[in-house]
Amino acid sequence: MQKSPLQIARQSYQPKMPQALRSSLQIKEGAKTQSVADQEEIQRLFPNTYGMPVLTFEATDNADSQATKTNAINVGVILSGGQAPGGHNVICGMFDALKAINPDNQLYGFLGGPSGLIEGQYQLLTGNIIDDYRNTGGFDIIGSGRTKLEETWQFDKGIEVCNKLGISAIVIIGGDDSNTNACVLAEYYKQKNCGIQVIGCPKTIDGDLKNEMIETSFGFDTACKVYSELIGNIQRDANSAKKYWHFIRLMGRSASHIALECALQSQPNVCLISEEVEAKNMTLNDIVEEIAQVVVERAKAGLNFGTVLIPEGLIEFIPAMRTLIQELNDLLADNAAFTSLEGDEAKREYIKLKLTDASRELYRSLPKAIAKQLTMDRDPHGNVQVSLIETEKLLIEMVSKRLAQLKAEGSYVGKFSTQHHFFGYEGRCAIPSNFDADYCYSLGQTAVRLIQAGKTGYMSVIRNLTAPAAEWIAAGIPITMMMNMERRNGKLKPVIQKALVDLKGKPFRYLEENRAEWADANTSYIYPGPIQYYGPSEVCDQPTKTLVLEHTCK
Repeated sequence: MQKSPLQIARQSYQPKMPQALRSSLQIKEGAKTQSVADQEEIQRLFPNTYGMPVLTFEATDNADSQATKTNAINVGVILSGGQAPGGHNVICGMFDALKAINPDNQLYGFLGGPSGLIEGQYQLLTGNIIDDYRNTGGFDIIGSGRTKLEETWQFDKGIEVCNKLGISAIVIIGGDDSNTNACVLAEYYKQKNCGIQVIGCPKTIDGDLKNEMIETSFGFDTACKVYSELIGNIQRDANSAKKYWHFIRLMGRSASHIALECALQSQPNVCLISEEVEAKNMTLNDIVEEIAQVVVERAKAGLNFGTVLIPEGLIEFIPAMRTLIQELNDLLADNAAFTSLEGDEAKREYIKLKLTDASRELYRSLPKAIAKQLTMDRDPHGNVQVSLIETEKLLIEMVSKRLAQLKAEGSYVGKFSTQHHFFGYEGRCAIPSNFDADYCYSLGQTAVRLIQAGKTGYMSVIRNLTAPAAEWIAAGIPITMMMNMERRNGKLKPVIQKALVDLKGKPFRYLEENRAEWADANTSYIYPGPIQYYGPSEVCDQPTKTLVLEHTCK
């Protein structure tokens, strides 16, 4: 493959990792664990992998430590779900750890995600292949996919394929849904006593796979730095041209972690946080009024420009909108009468007849383009696809109307010209930052140590992430401890609990304390610039603002 000079240079970068992973290891077991909620039901569903202890890897002088296991093994790896910077380094860390333990160990990559395990599509990963992907973005080394592993026949096909290849362990690299699959698979294989271990690895740029044991998911750092660079560039342009309000929607369906982190890095004039909107029971008009007032105040100082950050999932956190969307989800499920209608207006009138009074009024108030987007094809769970809803355009139109009212009243004299943006795919496959390159490599190394130790149903974890990499802590946590019961497609199912923005947490409180200053006439933008791969550690190796605030603020 052709490579850019940066890619060639990055290929030689040696990821930093915890000192313990460079030594002989011993395992320290913590207390028994329990699920985050619904303990009795989760224990009933996962009797073989529930209640296991947290494991910590520590350096030892004993070469015959309890983690040592030198017989040659074959391991399979799966990339699952959306791409996130650093996935290749997890695989590189696994490969290097396996070969260091025993050069005869083999690593197989299942192609196209979980479906590769079921269909027996795989590739033996050799040193030449691995070296081409060190410290690179993307998931193209073996590809990814969103096939769910939840049926018994799928599990049994996996056993058949693994037995054919002599694979005794599988590592699933993915987000909350993918690691839920890993948990179910581990339980089934343990119950069947088929000799196949399953280890998970925390991936998602959304940042919602975190808890007291998982400080951050990989890819979040890089993606936020990419988006923050773009936001900084836009803010510099706005501060130069002095004529546009930029409404910027940021990826993150269920949580506003990306929007919050980008705000901490760039200091926009407005940053909406979905979880705050829900907690305050804000209406769409409340949000519009909040933005409009910032526009008015800046216009008084002659500043007819600014930036507004919008989380992708905002619309589902507005209580009245959530009710409307749920009514639409129920109404449009397998509705042949609706799909047979011709023309947008006929479909619009049909929907208005079927909604409750409150939802009908809200639906009528929406711009027609947005109302249409709310009725587009649902995702596999039967839910609206929020990435297709152009919330930034909705807010621009509604803020513009409100400003026109204020101008008619004489309380606004500015000019409101706008630009709209959606940042999502721009960050998913970026060359990983030093932090993510180091973090992911360490996650891969730790996954292999868990396999060495004969563990299953665990997630590879690296902690103490605001310290230098040598001081990071390698650990394994039972996936069952993150599980709870949630309704999916009308049925209660065990899933990993998503982590939303904590409104009492230090990162949000910092935003809350500073947002008025960032909105006022004294421009306080920060221009983060591009990711720095070479130079002083304080420039190149910094974790996210979120992590720093969570760990160092009083």
